[in-house]
Amino acid sequence: MTNPRTAFGITPLLIFSLLFLMGAYFVFAAVQGDYGIFRRVQVEAEIETLRTELDTLEAEVADMRNKTRRLSDTYLDLDLLDMQARSTLGLMRSDEILLR
Repeated sequence: MTNPRTAFGITPLLIFSLLFLMGAYFVFAAVQGDYGIFRRVQVEAEIETLRTELDTLEAEVADMRNKTRRLSDTYLDLDLLDMQARSTLGLMRSDEILLR
C-alpha cells in the first residue's frame, strides 16, 4: 500500500525561499541599481542642469562673437574699442579727471 505524503519536505521551502530572494534581488536592482529608476531620475535632473549651463555658455559665446565682430577690421565700433582700451589698458582721455 502507498503511503500518501501529508507533510511537506524541506525542498519546496528551499525552492520557494530561493525564488523569493532572487525576485527581491531583481526588484531591488531595478529600483536602486546602476540602471534603476532612481538612477534614471538622477540622470534626468543632471541633464536638465547641464542643458541650463549649456544655454548660459551659448549666450556667452554669442556675446563674445558679437564683440569680436564689432572689433574686427571690417566693422569697427569705436565706442566698444574705447571701452575695451579703458578697462584693459587703464587708458583715459586727456580731458578727463580721475577720481579715486
